[in-house]
Parts: sequence; structure tokens; C-alpha cells
Amino acid sequence: MARRRHFVSSLCGATAAFLSLFASAPSSAQSRPEVASPGGGSATLEAVRARRLLLCGVSGESPGFSLPDSRGDMRGLDADTCRAVAAAVLGDAKLVRYVPLSPQARFTALQSGEVDLLVRNTSWTLTREASLGLTMAWINFHDGTAFVVRGDAGVTSAKQLDGATVCLLQGTTTELDVAAYFRANGLHFTPVLFAGVTETGAAFLAGRCDAWANDASYLGAFRTTQPDKGLAILPERISSEPVGAMVRKGDDRWFDLVRWTGAALLAAEEAGITSTNAAEQKHTTSDPSVQRLLGTQGDLGTALGVDNAWAFNVISQVGNYGEVWERNLAPLGIERGANRLASQGGLMYAPPLR
Repeated sequence: MARRRHFVSSLCGATAAFLSLFASAPSSAQSRPEVASPGGGSATLEAVRARRLLLCGVSGESPGFSLPDSRGDMRGLDADTCRAVAAAVLGDAKLVRYVPLSPQARFTALQSGEVDLLVRNTSWTLTREASLGLTMAWINFHDGTAFVVRGDAGVTSAKQLDGATVCLLQGTTTELDVAAYFRANGLHFTPVLFAGVTETGAAFLAGRCDAWANDASYLGAFRTTQPDKGLAILPERISSEPVGAMVRKGDDRWFDLVRWTGAALLAAEEAGITSTNAAEQKHTTSDPSVQRLLGTQGDLGTALGVDNAWAFNVISQVGNYGEVWERNLAPLGIERGANRLASQGGLMYAPPLR
């Protein structure tokens, strides 16, 4: 209960903190980097090193994923993904500037070089990867579109929403998911579109829509902040949405580094390496796979263009994937589900780090 009160109090201070973050965001008019340097290097990696700062695009208003706490510090799974990459590249997870982005601005910001990395509840789709010059480096969460309704509406299934008005966030795959679902089931609805998620939630609570469609994870987090509203999340998941970290195409070294940073978070959980025991394991383990992960054997970091202690820095400063989950999503009551390790029946696993 104390953790929930802390989370709700964090939300109350989010607006001011959110606005303050814009003040430190870089201008989109800055020079646009070439995606790759001659000789197989990485212009993005070099730019991050030169400024000693990772510019990471996030939502900034998504509980459990990226939301400023009462002190203005960005918290959540996406925020920690940014921190993990900063730890891998710069050796310090604190060297991140979070750039809050709307759904409409997020891809342009990455394409133009305004941010080095986009971790903003962004779904991996063929069209986005084929036409935007961007690519998904790592899936950090498996989600799906769901509906939330007011408890007194008497609705227990999405198939009872025929003729309903549905609040939607403009410029997202959710728009397409909802339209496809209603069409496939011979139902009709009226979309009510909004530019921001906070605005969308407020409109739903004000009764401007009969239902609100969004990522199931976000709706679950939102419901915990409105315990007196009697909100009900309908059982259907009308899509499967792998979301995660996107980078610009053509900078293969940067792509590799972001992808394998995510793999390191999972490999650490699989091996039982945590932020609290990583230092001890680094000096005592005789397991070759753990030695490679922690940088005492092999040259995995060199292969990625960073220090061989890259993964040790990630794990010791940010934790493994399970720790990140427990810190950010477990307090919201979000079930891990498909995001469990494959050894536990989920979809998450690390390719071999060797």
C-alpha cells in the first residue's frame, strides 16, 4: 500500500517535472549525424561519447515505462532501458538526457538525430521498419491492445461495444488495431482522437468516450491510479505488440550495442546475476558464460566497440531484467506473463553471449 501511495504521489508531481524535461531537450535544428562512419565505426556511438550523454526519446507520461517521479527523475522500464545503454557505452547509467516525445514526433526525432535512441512504447511493425529508415534493436516488452470501461457500464466483453465511442491516441497502431477489430466482428464505433495520453485519459474519465483503447499494460497502470472509479479492463487482447528500442538503420555497430545490451539484461537474470551480487560474481565465478558476461574472460565489449566491462556496468548499475521489472511494473500489479523468461514459459531469452 505504501508503494502504491508513493506511485500516486509521483503522478501528482509528474506534470511539472515533465515540462521541466522539455527545457533541457536538444533542439531538432541541431546537425543531423550520418548514421555510420567510414571503416565500420558508428557515428551515433562516437556522438554519444563526444558529448558524454545519451539522448533517449521516451513518452515521459507512461506509468511503469517512463514517468518522472516526485523529484523529477524519469522512472520505468523504458527509462531503465535508456540507462542500461548509457552504462554500456559510457560506464555510467546516469548519463542520460530523456527527451519526451509525442507519438506524432517520435519517429522524426530519431530520423533527424534529435535523439540517439527511441524507447517509447513503440510497436515493431513491418511498415515502420520498411519505410521509416528505422529498425527495432531489442524488444523489451510484449504487450497487446485492450479496452477499459467504467464499471457501471455493464460491459464485460469488447463485443458489447457496438456503436460505442472509443478514446484513442492519434498516430499509434492502436487506431489500426481497433478499426480492424470492429470491422472483423461486424461492429461499429466512433473514434475520438487525442494527441497525448494524459489528455486521452482525462477525456475518458470525463465521460467523453464509452471506452478507451490502449496498451493493456498502460491501462492496468492507469487503473491503479484511479482506485475509486470502478474501472474494468475487458478480457480481450485484440493485438500482439512487441515494443522496445528503435535505432536508425545503417549504423550497424550502434544497433549491435543496443541489441546486446538488452540481451545482457536477460542473460544476467537467466544466470542469477543481480545488481547486488555482480561484483562478487565477477571475482569468484568459474562459469565461463558468466565470466564472458562480466568481462573477465573474452573480448565481447571490444567486439561491440566498448569496454569489456560493458555488461558488468549495466548489471551492477541497472540490474537484470527481472530486477527492472520488479522495480517498475510489479508495483502496478502488471503480470509478467509473456515477458517471463523462456525457461519459465515466457518469450524472453538471451541469445548466446560468446
